[in-house]
Amino acid sequence: MWFVLALLSAVFAALTSILAKVGIQGVPSNLATAVRTVVVVIMAWGMVFLTHTQSGLSEISRKSWVFLILSGLATGVSWLCYYKALQIGDASKVVPIDKLSVVLTLILAFVFLHEEFTMKSLFGCICIGAGTLLMVI
Repeated sequence: MWFVLALLSAVFAALTSILAKVGIQGVPSNLATAVRTVVVVIMAWGMVFLTHTQSGLSEISRKSWVFLILSGLATGVSWLCYYKALQIGDASKVVPIDKLSVVLTLILAFVFLHEEFTMKSLFGCICIGAGTLLMVI
């Protein structure tokens, strides 16, 4: 099931980029990011109430709160940068560079989460990096 969800995530992320590129025309990138964020907040809380998981809010540990807040801040900065880049650059160039996050995530997961980094992972990172470079030059 995780694979199907990850694939759907990729499909919707692709749609997000194309829809955002069209929608951001004539709109300040920070304002566009704020509008998108409000929609995401409404959807996310809607799912919480739809699935009746709001009672779990009081069970979140202090450590989880800190890391969820930091993750939210990182997401916000990422979206602000992404929308500005998308506004002034070609989607076909901005998106591949943004997806270098895959390589960075693998490296950070190895360093901070002590996840396994195999030769296959290294080869994949090199391919993604080379592919991104090839697409943007």
